[in-house]
Formats: sequence, C-alpha cells, structure tokens
Amino acid sequence: MLPGWFETHIGLEEAASVIRTYEVQFVPGLLQTADYARAVAQLGHPRSSPEEIERRVQLRVQRQDLLTVPDAPRVWAVIDEASLRRPLGGPEVMADQLRHLLKMTELPNVTLQIAPFSLGGLAAAGGPITILRFLEPDLPDIVYLEQLTSALYLDKRDDVDHYLAVMDRLSAQSESPRESVAILERLLKQEG
Repeated sequence: MLPGWFETHIGLEEAASVIRTYEVQFVPGLLQTADYARAVAQLGHPRSSPEEIERRVQLRVQRQDLLTVPDAPRVWAVIDEASLRRPLGGPEVMADQLRHLLKMTELPNVTLQIAPFSLGGLAAAGGPITILRFLEPDLPDIVYLEQLTSALYLDKRDDVDHYLAVMDRLSAQSESPRESVAILERLLKQEG
C-alpha cells in the first residue's frame, strides 16, 4: 500500500503538463532503470522485504509509461553530476542507467541537463525539487519536496515563484542539453 502523500504525487504527476525536477543524489525516478530503482529502494528502505522492494521498483517503472503516452508531459530534469558518478548498484547498473538516460534524451518531451561539479554551490543546495505545472487555469503550480518518509507540497504563489526562480537559475547554470548528452557519453565510456 502506498502512503497517501505519494499517491497524491502520482495523481499530480499524471495530470501535469510540465514536470521540472532537480535531483542531487539520485537520477530522477521517472528516468531510472529497474535495477537502479532497486538499488535506490534498498538504500532508502533497508528493512523492507524483497517483495516490498520489488513493488516499489514496479511502481517506479510503471510511472515511466507517462513519458510516452499521447500528450505526454514535458519533463525537464537537471541532475547533479554527483548522482551520475555515484556507483549505485555497481558499475553494470550505472552503465545501464547512463545508456537509459541517453535513450530518454531522444524523446521529444524530455530535456536533460547536468549540473557539473565545476558550478560549486548550487541555488538548490537544500535538496531535490519537483515543480508540477498544469494546463488547467484553476490548478496552481505545485512544488513537491520529497523526504524519506513524507513529502511537502507547496502551492502558495510566493513559495512557487521562489522555487521557479531557483529552477531557472539551475537550468541557466547547468550544461546545455547537447553538452549534457556528451557528458553522459563520456561517463558511459568510463564505466565500460
């Protein structure tokens, strides 16, 4: 059974027209391979049964169907270089994850940028951020801040504007989508 706070996130994710996300420690969930997602789940939930881990992995993989449906949301992900260099699950899992990210960049609705180490401090040093935007004019943008056992949803205009400004700065400071693909290719060569 899913916690209510995460069920809410899945519903919002499915309704969103744009999903902007910044990840510090991991590859964003919508872009993870099953093996990478398994390594993340085992790290975050070390006392969970193998069945519970598999359920989490399957949910993560099923959520990715959202990327290829008609009228799929636009996903704009900024990933910290550290998450791509951390050998989560081992070298083979990371190599598969890097190949998967390269494949995801070929989707017309997915934009991927890497925030390189050379940036030093980042505007969003506090942790991962997801901003969900909706086509419906009566639905406000929502900032989603996930923690290990809960999440925070912000929809007040001032809060959302602050996080949008942070995301804009992150996107402006990060490598271009084209250079990010080149970085992924270089990292993959290092893994292989």
